[in-house]
Amino acid sequence: MKKLTELVQSGDWKNEKHVPALHVEQKDGELSIVAQVGEEIEHPNTLEHHIAWIKVFFQPEGFKFPIEVGSYEFSAHGEEEVFSKPYVKAQIKTDKKGVVYAMSYCNIHGLWENSQEI
Repeated sequence: MKKLTELVQSGDWKNEKHVPALHVEQKDGELSIVAQVGEEIEHPNTLEHHIAWIKVFFQPEGFKFPIEVGSYEFSAHGEEEVFSKPYVKAQIKTDKKGVVYAMSYCNIHGLWENSQEI
């Protein structure tokens, strides 16, 4: 039996529509984090094929474990020609350096992750 961590996929978000793109900016004691699935190659967000959730974590330098700083569920995907986009923004207070992680779940293609050091 595989561990869950062995099932998490990653890749280049510019070439793979399931990897969450990360944009992180640190300024004046705050960390602004944008995580989006399908930034370069749009991901469908229909009832049949969608991103169910995105989670954002921050692991400050010297900490053993990452801290969950955002959890976003997309339980409504839209209909007709109106569909939600898997895009989230988290704002946290910290002057610390570290690593930001984003994880997303596609109901068909599973778990995906990305990270960015700041």
